Amino acid sequence: MSTTNIGHYIGGQVAAGTSGRSQNVTNPATGAVTGNLALANSAEVGQAVAAAQAAFPAWADTPPLRRARVMFKFLELLNEHKDELAHMITAEHGKVFTDAQGEVSRGIDIVEFATGIPQLLKGDFTDQVSTGIDNWTLRQPLGVVAGITPFNFPVMVPMWMFPVAIAAGNTFILKPSPTDPSASLFIADLLKKAGLPDGVFNVVQGDKEAVDALLEHPDVKAISFVGSTPIANYIYETGAHHGKRVQALGGAKNHLVVMPDADIDQTVDALIGAGYGSAGERCMAISVAVLVGDVADKIIPKLIERTKALQVLNGENLAAEMGPIVTDAARQRIKGYIDSGVAEGAKLLVDGREFDGAKAGAGCDNGFWLGGTLFDNVTTDMKIYKEEIFGPVLSCVRVPDFATAVQIINDHEFGNGVSCFTRDGNVAREFSRRIQVGMVGINVPIPVPMAWHGFGGWKRSLFGDMHAYGEEGVRFYTKQKSIMQRWPESIGKGAEFVMPTAK
Repeated sequence: MSTTNIGHYIGGQVAAGTSGRSQNVTNPATGAVTGNLALANSAEVGQAVAAAQAAFPAWADTPPLRRARVMFKFLELLNEHKDELAHMITAEHGKVFTDAQGEVSRGIDIVEFATGIPQLLKGDFTDQVSTGIDNWTLRQPLGVVAGITPFNFPVMVPMWMFPVAIAAGNTFILKPSPTDPSASLFIADLLKKAGLPDGVFNVVQGDKEAVDALLEHPDVKAISFVGSTPIANYIYETGAHHGKRVQALGGAKNHLVVMPDADIDQTVDALIGAGYGSAGERCMAISVAVLVGDVADKIIPKLIERTKALQVLNGENLAAEMGPIVTDAARQRIKGYIDSGVAEGAKLLVDGREFDGAKAGAGCDNGFWLGGTLFDNVTTDMKIYKEEIFGPVLSCVRVPDFATAVQIINDHEFGNGVSCFTRDGNVAREFSRRIQVGMVGINVPIPVPMAWHGFGGWKRSLFGDMHAYGEEGVRFYTKQKSIMQRWPESIGKGAEFVMPTAK
């Protein structure tokens, strides 16, 4: 199989790498190398920043309605080509095609939200705030901003960022994951076809060297990041040290509480889909089932049956429920967590390490395969409970009552997403109010907010105080200016030496 050279997109043009560094891009279902990715150095990052800086004044001065019309055209093109994007995701990430289609659709939601930017940029006005004086506010773009995005959502997560940033008048540099980079260049091409001026959207492929160059560049005004907590912490601290506005979304350990009155079959469906969908490589994946009271005896046998019956296949197969792990290194890391769970005394009910990739389809013998793994009797001091595994491993924790369930979740260092399955309205209300987690689902296993609400967790799942997309995204990518104005005819004679007050 021939490989494709994958480069950058700077100033409206595809650019080959000049750093001399590169890495392979692999199809995780087959293990075959499909591309060679250029890795940017600081000079190439500087070129992208310079292109974005040059494009900023004219783009910022473009009326918001005209910027929105570019987004409308981009939206039209996305809808025309969404399956092409989904196939790119499946080929480089491995998630099943239907899941990739869902990812693209959720990204499209943010673009639709961004088309409303004229309304979202409206300020406030107060007539006669003091005699003869009016006061109003407006929101203006920051300048050059950047997004550093993870492998697990190579289309959706960038779209959490750049549609809002660009519609608000900023210019944007995307540094996608080097694991699945092709979608970023396809998006750049669609934006150009939509009429976006050259330099407003740029892509630099790369690793830590490119990330550090963006964090340190004085002309980059804001950084948005999604990834693991240690890197999010590094991004936040380094970016802030260099005077940037930073929004860094980190890791997760998402729980689903099963109350004794929950519908068992619905809950099993929720746990299987949320635990093993996208091979568990989601920051909103459910990785812990908190089983309250005697519900464990009812639900565990059904979870075993369904986990064993998972359709683990090449993602292009429409019957697939779960695809491969994104890389072999990730697979080995996940296996290490399963080993740890066994060593620490958790009860291994279904062992995904036993899955044979040959069962996933023709040519999949050398792919990065694991089956679904299910543990019972997991305790809160175990490594598989405390740390984010980011793989198809579901841990069952048994607790005696609702209060204990709430307490163990609130005690965890992460606070990204959580869910509670119950028929009791009071339990649902108390859970929603008491739980120290940023995104809560009641009988909803993956409570990812829609485009106009904003995404973000609490505790060590979010560094910075603004969530992604929605109105908080607009605030993140703009700065408020307050203007007070009066005219000479209303100004009294004489200097004023006291603090101005309303008169």
